Amino acid sequence: MRSNDRLRHSVVVVSAIVAIVGAFIGSGAAGGTPIVEASGGALSADATPVAPAGSAFGIWSVIYAGLIGYTIWQLLPTQTRAERHRKLGYPIALSLILNAAWILSVQFDLLWASVPIIVLLLVVLIWAFRLSLASRPSNVIDAIVTDGTMGLYLGWVTIATVANVAAVLTAAGFDGFGLSPDLWGVVLIAGAGVIGVGLALYGRGRLAPAASLCWGIAWVAVGRLTGDLLSVPTAITSVLVVGVILLVTIAARIKAPRPLPVLS
Repeated sequence: MRSNDRLRHSVVVVSAIVAIVGAFIGSGAAGGTPIVEASGGALSADATPVAPAGSAFGIWSVIYAGLIGYTIWQLLPTQTRAERHRKLGYPIALSLILNAAWILSVQFDLLWASVPIIVLLLVVLIWAFRLSLASRPSNVIDAIVTDGTMGLYLGWVTIATVANVAAVLTAAGFDGFGLSPDLWGVVLIAGAGVIGVGLALYGRGRLAPAASLCWGIAWVAVGRLTGDLLSVPTAITSVLVVGVILLVTIAARIKAPRPLPVLS
């Protein structure tokens, strides 16, 4: 095994540990303030028209489990020299560090800093997505642990970025140029839908990004119909966008030039 491989393994492991510690802090379990309560509640479920209902964040448990699984997977003898992990290792490690940095920015009431951090995180995840598309997984486990995890991560961060930007603008006193919150909700959710369609087409119907993005958007609909900040137009748009993303994803998968890895 090359020394470069050992360094990459170590970087991924350390980054995973940092991300897990950050997650504990962000959950409030380690003395930190839960994310929905931090920064004056700017990221709560009723802060903006595009904030997902609280239950949506349960997807983080799945994503973190997948990231831990990847960290272990890339250490196994059968994977240590795999070229795809040599390419993916550092982008994944960077995403883990950025994830922890985002949590800290919110915990320390640096809400303005959370936007460039999450945007950079989204860019890194798109980079990793492109790299994963360039090489097929070695087996079903690799498809689930690597491609599936990173796809879920990308899809969720996509809608989280939209919600984060909206939260920061709202906290800063942005009045939407006089337009109604309902209209802004429709526009932002439609924008997330455009990104989802783009991911479906570019990824030739990968299921994981579509699943987590649709999960987040669906919970926006729930939040706008059941929470304190009601918005029927935003909820209806969210449901329609979920349907469009799923239809485009399925169509792209059917038309893919070769069978796609399962659950990726």
